[in-house]
Amino acid sequence: MSQINILMAEDDKNLGAILKAYLEAKGCPTTWCLNGEEALKAFGHGEFNLCIFDVTMPIMDGFTLAVEVRKLQSNIPLIFLTARSGQEDVLRGFELGADDYITKPFSMDELLMRIKAVYRRASLTEPLPTTFKLGSFTFDAPRHLLIRGEESRKLTTKEADLLLLLCEYKNKTLERQVALKRIWCEESFLNARSMDVYITKLRKYFKEDPNVQISNVHGVGFKLVVNN
Repeated sequence: MSQINILMAEDDKNLGAILKAYLEAKGCPTTWCLNGEEALKAFGHGEFNLCIFDVTMPIMDGFTLAVEVRKLQSNIPLIFLTARSGQEDVLRGFELGADDYITKPFSMDELLMRIKAVYRRASLTEPLPTTFKLGSFTFDAPRHLLIRGEESRKLTTKEADLLLLLCEYKNKTLERQVALKRIWCEESFLNARSMDVYITKLRKYFKEDPNVQISNVHGVGFKLVVNN
């Protein structure tokens, strides 16, 4: 099994320190945050393949954090770790797409076993495609190529990253803040203006095919609409 990079949000300093030390001793690099807001920022700047969130935290609770993280990466494995064991809370956790829900107190060995089981299941799921059919165009994401017939256009890294994200949300609304956090790592006026420039460029590339459009969703974001 490959190395599991973990993002953990836990406001209990004693438990957080113990968990971080234990997980790293078991070969799982762990970034520990004391609240949801701090964890969300860390997620936007790091590379993680599993999250462990306490539910009851200051500033941003674990459920809200899970919603925001899943906007950025919809398939990230997620475990809730909490003292709230009521059926309503457990059901709420699974409704938000949690892969597991562990109630306190628990054994460290059990936690590690569940982490490995969740990660193993996630690794067996079908990965996102790397080539996308968009009307008369084909987007080869790894090679940053937009192909139409015998012609191909080499996209810049930012153009390719943005188009790949639009493809992930094809025919759905991609929120501006999600794109800014995923590609530019932070929201700012300059980054927002930069993103608008890249959106305009992508629209020009698709102008020859009316079946492919990148539309504005006023006040929210963008939508890649493909009519096949």
